[in-house]
Amino acid sequence: MFGIGEFSRLARISVKTLRYYDEAQLLQPAYVARETGYRYYRASQLPRLNRILILKELGFSLEQIASALQQGVTQQELQGMLRLRRAEQQTKVEQESSRLAAIELMIEQIAREGTPLEVVIKESAPAWVVSVRGIVQSYPEIGRLYPEVYGQLGARAMQGTPIAIWHDNGNQADIQAEAGVLFAEPVPVSSPVECHPLPAVRVASFVHHGSFQQFKGVYERLTRWMEDTGWRPSGPCREIYLHIGNPVNQDDESYVTEIQFPVEKA
Repeated sequence: MFGIGEFSRLARISVKTLRYYDEAQLLQPAYVARETGYRYYRASQLPRLNRILILKELGFSLEQIASALQQGVTQQELQGMLRLRRAEQQTKVEQESSRLAAIELMIEQIAREGTPLEVVIKESAPAWVVSVRGIVQSYPEIGRLYPEVYGQLGARAMQGTPIAIWHDNGNQADIQAEAGVLFAEPVPVSSPVECHPLPAVRVASFVHHGSFQQFKGVYERLTRWMEDTGWRPSGPCREIYLHIGNPVNQDDESYVTEIQFPVEKA
């Protein structure tokens, strides 16, 4: 038998690790001297130790390793464990690749534009929209659609959050706009105003602090950001007006708008 120091040198792991594996009941000494408490191991324990080290290196938790060693696993079961671990590792690699791409993009943005575009990929909150749709010739013209919505809502409009949804109708000359107010619950309205659910979706979200006149540049940077990071729009763009004046001034720098693009991986 080998003392714990000699066994650690033979196995090329630390004494501390061997003691930890003993406490976790992964690899217990073959013999413990009653008088001194010294631990002794046999060479026949090396295959078990090697399996522990291999599984640990592959990313399995100590709990998973203990379960596998105690219950015993067949070759087929071990293959299944490894396939599952491979899928988990592939997911991590994809996530890290996305983070790396975002870091590289932010470095480029700082070098090119001075400030990075702080875009967040998140799940939007489900809501209800009281709105009316119409064709407009320019984006600021959506303002003429809101009075119909606010006329029906009255004082209740103050409980919601203004929103604009831009629909692509395939006609480059016209802009299909939806002007509305977000609520947590459905609100009774009558035609032509409608109340419909806005489901939760994955969105690229950017909070813009500044005037509406800056939107063109913001949208250009957002589009470039999606292209560079491997995302593409999967639904109508939303503008949620978190802070806005009344009446609306296109050049008011105090406005705060969350721009949301529903997205999917390109």
